[in-house]
Amino acid sequence: MNDINVASKVLFEIDKNIDDLVKKVELLSYVNPINMEEEKQKFFQSKYLTDPKFVYPKIDFDRFHLHRELFEQPIEKIEDESTRALYEDIIYAYSGLIQCIETIGTKRKFYYNSLRSFGTPTEQDVENAKFILHFDEEDESDTQFQPKYSAQKTEELFREYSKQYDFSYQIKFSKDMSAIAMVLNNIKTLVINEKHIFSKNEIAVLTNHEIGVHMVTTMNGLLHPLKIFANGFPNYEETQEGLAVFSEYMSNNLTVKRLKELAYRVIAVDSLAKGYSFSKTFRLFVNTYDLDRETAFNISTRAHRGGGFTKDYLYLTGLKKVYDYHKSGKDMKPLLRGKISLNYLENIESLAKNGFAVDSKHITDSYIVNNNTNKTVDFILENLK
Repeated sequence: MNDINVASKVLFEIDKNIDDLVKKVELLSYVNPINMEEEKQKFFQSKYLTDPKFVYPKIDFDRFHLHRELFEQPIEKIEDESTRALYEDIIYAYSGLIQCIETIGTKRKFYYNSLRSFGTPTEQDVENAKFILHFDEEDESDTQFQPKYSAQKTEELFREYSKQYDFSYQIKFSKDMSAIAMVLNNIKTLVINEKHIFSKNEIAVLTNHEIGVHMVTTMNGLLHPLKIFANGFPNYEETQEGLAVFSEYMSNNLTVKRLKELAYRVIAVDSLAKGYSFSKTFRLFVNTYDLDRETAFNISTRAHRGGGFTKDYLYLTGLKKVYDYHKSGKDMKPLLRGKISLNYLENIESLAKNGFAVDSKHITDSYIVNNNTNKTVDFILENLK
């Protein structure tokens, strides 16, 4: 029993140390440009020829100190081989994210660090994206797609939706973000783009995506003895975004238009791999894919911010993996335990058996019953390779 207690103490100490170190490693807090609107206007005035010069928030932590402290953790003292391997991966993953943050705005350096942390689309991923683009979108004149709700009204609707969940969180507004809403995990906050006018469909998508999954897994992650469930496992982003878009699907809010948006993100990240500049990526969307300039600018910004942010292609790959996982009849609840990755389910089961992990308390509402009625979306998801 004493040996078990000693082993547990070592693991908890290392986990707590890592928690203390990575609290400020929230990449999305640093990679969103703070001058996006001004640069967008300049870019449009340049007739789409002069790349934006984005400015980013200042980093408020000692990068060298974080790296040093992470690698000083005595993980060799973790006796369980599976758990030791997990924490080794965790240290390398967070070191990689710190390198991403410290090189934001330096173009090629940030791009290569982003590649190391998130990867880049395979040829098959790009083919999947192009396959989706062959399908016709829903009728844009449908009232559910019409802009209607202010950011303040959207906050009210989010609060109303959240009543079904037994947790509370903050909502903040921002005018400097490329997304229309996002969850900042480390401060339990949902951020709404205050400039955006939301449609009924966007409200439905965001409540199921941001609150039904991202906030649910944030809150579940905080209930574990180990802090890594809240901070995030290595490569958790792909599984998280896959779960979030799958929630849109299960609640009957995943449209062909939305799938195309995810496909365009894959194309945008692929353009980085091809060495395209911001303006060339933008013109690709306007000239080849006939996107309006606002949408083209947004998707291009998401991919090119920081110097080349490759994470965006993971929404589609994650969706396919989670869709296949569900179709195979597996229980979705273990995937909601926190910011976890499909790659580490065996490690997590090992942790649970040893009392280091708990079952999911909060369950994504849309996962209870499949309400999807969109046969085209079903056909697309079935046929992605």
